[in-house]
Amino acid sequence: MIRLHSVSKSYGAAKVVNDVSATIPRGGVTSIIGPNGAGKSTLLSLVSRLAPMDAGTIDVGGLDVVATPSRELAKTMAILRQENHLTMRLRVRDLVGFGRFPHSGGHPTAEDKLHIDDAMAHLDLTALADRYVDELSGGQRQRAFIAMVLAQDTDYLLLDEPLNNLDMKHSVEMMRLLRRLADELGKTVVIVIHDINFASCYSDTILAMREGRLLHQGTPAQIMQVPVLRDVYDIDIRIEEIDGNRIGVYFA
Repeated sequence: MIRLHSVSKSYGAAKVVNDVSATIPRGGVTSIIGPNGAGKSTLLSLVSRLAPMDAGTIDVGGLDVVATPSRELAKTMAILRQENHLTMRLRVRDLVGFGRFPHSGGHPTAEDKLHIDDAMAHLDLTALADRYVDELSGGQRQRAFIAMVLAQDTDYLLLDEPLNNLDMKHSVEMMRLLRRLADELGKTVVIVIHDINFASCYSDTILAMREGRLLHQGTPAQIMQVPVLRDVYDIDIRIEEIDGNRIGVYFA
């Protein structure tokens, strides 16, 4: 599991993560929701050690994220950032292959190549394996970066806005894939996501943040309640139950 205790982070005078304590269960899909500026992406960056904490402790699978060597941590958790920029021109296969570096040290084996091929197949990228990443559409590029994370083959997957640039079809396919990774492979998947209905339909646990604080944590049934969502988003969101899923209606 992932344990956070009294975690805080400030940028200048702005406290973007404010004394957050939580336990994210091992296995399943956990979604972090909240309005813009809630601190969701920053919290994920702290868990993945992309940014240093000002206070508090975090351990992932029993590993202290501050004290654990980078290569060992990279075999335990993989992170997809919200913004990904390449400084070199790469083919899709080479980008996905970067996910194997903690295992291969830059000298891929036959096993590494199997992981790369499997990850591309999961993300429907096999036919694009030899295309350059800068020739892809935004959605194809997003899937290529997610395939890189999947190829890393870690127990913990941390994904910041994995649905960015994906259309409806590929968004649904992505959430189904993440659900399968949790159910069939026992992965612990933690995502930052804006769409509360995707969070409701595909998550086991939801963390709801606002202004740097963790306001609520619970199952989708517990979080998808009018008073809870009003507390988080400051608007009234009608809840409808469709095929056993609680759906928030906020368009009108």
